[in-house]
Amino acid sequence: MTLPPPHPAAAPLASVVVPALDEGDRLPGLLDGLASAAPPGAPAVEFVVVDDGSTQRHLALERAAVATASERALASGAPCRFRIVECPSNRGKGAAIRRGWGEASRGAVWLGLLDADGAVPAAEAWRLAARLAPDPGFDVLAATRIRMAGRTIRRSRFRHAQGRVFATLAERLFGLGFYDTQCGLKLFRASHLRPVLPLLRENRWLLDVEILALLQRRGARCVEEPIDWADPGRSKIVPLLDPLKMLAGLLSMRRRLGPPPAR
Repeated sequence: MTLPPPHPAAAPLASVVVPALDEGDRLPGLLDGLASAAPPGAPAVEFVVVDDGSTQRHLALERAAVATASERALASGAPCRFRIVECPSNRGKGAAIRRGWGEASRGAVWLGLLDADGAVPAAEAWRLAARLAPDPGFDVLAATRIRMAGRTIRRSRFRHAQGRVFATLAERLFGLGFYDTQCGLKLFRASHLRPVLPLLRENRWLLDVEILALLQRRGARCVEEPIDWADPGRSKIVPLLDPLKMLAGLLSMRRRLGPPPAR
């Protein structure tokens, strides 16, 4: 089920997908922040929440959060709009993001993704969105969790170590040159991303790596931007089991895509 925007508006500069699975408790805070934190002169952004087969309780809360954020943005004149796309069953975060991009405004110049858990503050999402206009000298803008440039990262040592192991493996297999492939905020030039959407196969956590590998092989200019980030807790990753699945997935993707081109 897809609910249309609450009011007509010109095509947004960016359409950002927010994948949500049982996020009825955390999504309202994120959407309220997005509707309230747009700085003066911010570009127009469409936020497409894609529910990935949540329970009825969470789905109801997510619907209400979208409606409330829409009303707040309309009342304040914020340059954003919100809508929800409902998937009948759970297919995975990657599949939900791809579904959202398929539902995005055709006039959007940029397509993005943003985690629903609120780990990326709304103000940071707007800060990166502001870099998209006027037309910048990159095709991919990826947030990264690194303690530098005055940024604040709050993450457990275990989760940090797990992330560094994953990043090292991804770098060895794909040569992306990224410090952090998995941070939950990325923006892609739509003219680069849309042609590769039919090639995407990853339905869960590895979609980020797959997209970056495909875009880089097509000459996309990629930059990372340090951001503030805070672990919201309640991770959906199962220790030991899911990291092993990720490793197997990376190896399978490497066999499918082949080695990275020589630099």
